[in-house]
Amino acid sequence: MATMLIQNFRFALRLLRKSPGFTLVAILTLALGIGATTAIFSVVYATMLAPLPYPNPDQLVLVWSHRRGNDNDVSPQDYFDWKAQNTTFQSMIAWNAGSFNLATADRPEQVRGMIVGPGWYSMIGVKFFKGRDFVPEESQPGKDKEVILTHDTWQQMGSDPNIIGKSIRIDLEPHTVVGVLAPGAPDRMQIKFLVPMAFTPDQVNREDRHLIIAARLKPGVTITQAQADMNVIGARLASEYPADKDFGINVVPLRNYWFPRRTQSTLWALLGAVGFVLLIACANVANLLLAKATTRLKEVAVRASLGATRARVFMQVLSESLVLALLGGLAGVGVAELMLQTIMKTLLSGMGLSLPSEAEVGLSLPVLGFTLLCTMLCGVFFGCAPAWRASGLNVNETLKEAGRAGASSAHQHVRRVLVVSEFALALALLAGAGLAIRSFWNLSRLDMGVRTDHILTFEISRPTKDFTQSPQILPFYRELLERLHAIPGVTYTSAASGTPVNGGGFGLSFNVVGQPVKDGSSPNRAVFMLATPEYYKTFGIRLVKGRMFTEADNENSPRVALISEFMASHFFPGVDPIGQRLSVPRLIPGVNKPGPQQEWEIVGVFHDVRMEGPRSDSFPEIDVPFYQSPWPQEDVALRTSGDPESIRKSAGAVVTSIDPDLPIAQVQTMDQIVDTTFLEDRTQTVLFGILATVALLLSAIGIYGVMAFSVAQRTHEIGLRMALGADRNQVLRLVLKEGIVLAVVGLGLGLVGAMFVGRAVKSMLFGVGTIDFAAFSIVSLLLLGSALLACYFPAQRATRVDPMVALRYE
Repeated sequence: MATMLIQNFRFALRLLRKSPGFTLVAILTLALGIGATTAIFSVVYATMLAPLPYPNPDQLVLVWSHRRGNDNDVSPQDYFDWKAQNTTFQSMIAWNAGSFNLATADRPEQVRGMIVGPGWYSMIGVKFFKGRDFVPEESQPGKDKEVILTHDTWQQMGSDPNIIGKSIRIDLEPHTVVGVLAPGAPDRMQIKFLVPMAFTPDQVNREDRHLIIAARLKPGVTITQAQADMNVIGARLASEYPADKDFGINVVPLRNYWFPRRTQSTLWALLGAVGFVLLIACANVANLLLAKATTRLKEVAVRASLGATRARVFMQVLSESLVLALLGGLAGVGVAELMLQTIMKTLLSGMGLSLPSEAEVGLSLPVLGFTLLCTMLCGVFFGCAPAWRASGLNVNETLKEAGRAGASSAHQHVRRVLVVSEFALALALLAGAGLAIRSFWNLSRLDMGVRTDHILTFEISRPTKDFTQSPQILPFYRELLERLHAIPGVTYTSAASGTPVNGGGFGLSFNVVGQPVKDGSSPNRAVFMLATPEYYKTFGIRLVKGRMFTEADNENSPRVALISEFMASHFFPGVDPIGQRLSVPRLIPGVNKPGPQQEWEIVGVFHDVRMEGPRSDSFPEIDVPFYQSPWPQEDVALRTSGDPESIRKSAGAVVTSIDPDLPIAQVQTMDQIVDTTFLEDRTQTVLFGILATVALLLSAIGIYGVMAFSVAQRTHEIGLRMALGADRNQVLRLVLKEGIVLAVVGLGLGLVGAMFVGRAVKSMLFGVGTIDFAAFSIVSLLLLGSALLACYFPAQRATRVDPMVALRYE
């Protein structure tokens, strides 16, 4: 058996060498399909299928406060109670992330860092390159001036081999380096370092919910058991403490918790799309093999007449297909590596897809195993039809007809079915691309509520604990905005607690004075923004009613507010909101929980602004004057008369001249912010468009091959028709009709598939339904046009047949 297989493979290689053109086209077609499928599967496997790179990763969970179906951050006192009372966790550690000022050799830099409890990385299972994890005594106030660096940060700081024990300045205070993490997953996160988490007595309360809790289950304990344990604790705390009355506890796996569901759906959809491309490629190669098999019918008949069994003939032809598939698979690995690098460098790295930090995307053993499986299945898929055809020949008829048996109707029927299948798959894929394009079109035409041209933005982050009083905050921002306004080309300057489209503001509860107060379980919620007077002119936000803020709205004047149109229509239906009053908790710099209620008089209504981007739902928004509610960290925006990039250095120089230790971060134009917001949708559209274009080309090539082969097989028939009086137009219509019928049947089946595709991708798209007649009509016409063009050239060749030559054709 082994000897026969080796002989079959050797014979297959000799045959492929004799037909280099056929072999090259088939290998390239398979390499494209297998390579694209492998590349996308590599991303899917690394992000959603591969185990986390930690010891016993299934034991790692997150524990949340839970209310009304939503996970919420945890208060310090709840965290300590959970940690002391649970019986199902080996360890439980609190953490959070924030922005820090990191002193560098050039100038201060604002970076992301983590604040963690002792033993964080010991619990997770990340190894250290140098040094150690935090110890319990370093979680006490005054003893928390240590820092652990990621390996990437250590390299950026010069790769000092003696870094342990040295000091670096964070938020203007010296911190001693006690550890450097090993290279790996932490380097793919946004964080640059970690500092210890320490609580002062007044910070240990149940109201200030700002902690994220991670835990490791005890061996043999399931998440269900841990949830039951925490349910008991949650019920006890809710009955004892009013602040916990409406809160439960939710235990969830750590794996992919922050990996957006929409991004996961996009990756699965892309994997399905490249699967369609692979099937179309296989159908094309099957057609090529069927055509090639037709030229070998006499050879196969002679072999059968000399004693070759049907099984032996079948295995010989199938072996040729498998050899071709293996060559295509090897080439596909190279294509996959090239595509994977391109995707990661030019698309995913810049599209905001934020793949999980644990995901190490590459051609791993499981991925290569997947490629091998695809290769073997492809070989069997496109090899069975020609193998079955060859093994089922009527030897006598084939030898008698000298090869014309290749034109049998059964043989042509198989090839037509393959072409119809290609067109159905291509239309389904084109429909998906059409829906993605329509979705992106809908998004790009949304009213953001702002003008995005000629605006430069950046963030200012003063250490809150040293910058908490109005006499410190207000003079600083007044001087900053005044000096920025003096830069040539700057027309307006503003500071606010957020930037339109990019997000920001505070989520606070509120009540309308004079209306019934809602209970604590379902309070009114709104985005609470602090803004200087020129904020609205800087961003071109339109006033609908009333007035804007002025410089007179300061710390010594009555408190006033502006509200959004959405809030006005929902909370003041049929009532003029101007003059109404809102009660909102006071924001206190340096204190994480809201203070006592303050009243604000509504003086104006502004056009709705999409603060959280184009996909965000409308949400009530309350804006108050920054000078009446100052805050240390603000987003600064400058409207310019020219290119905003031209003042980037000047703006940085102004900040440095006021405070050399103060960094600025996220310096970008408003156009760049909007482009980033649309980047994921744009890239998704491009990827689907590329795959659909490949499917379209492969389908056109497939119908061209079928029609060209059909014309060659029917040369005798065409010559006879022309000898009996048929003109060139009749022959042209005859051939075109056959091709168009195949395309139309494929389109009909494809439209059914397109509806299923629409249903599958609907959640990923914006403003499109399961069926979009405009998109489906356009892609159908596009596919039909490509079929018509592909059929035209074989049809033209048929009209040039010489009847006298054709009548002698065999």
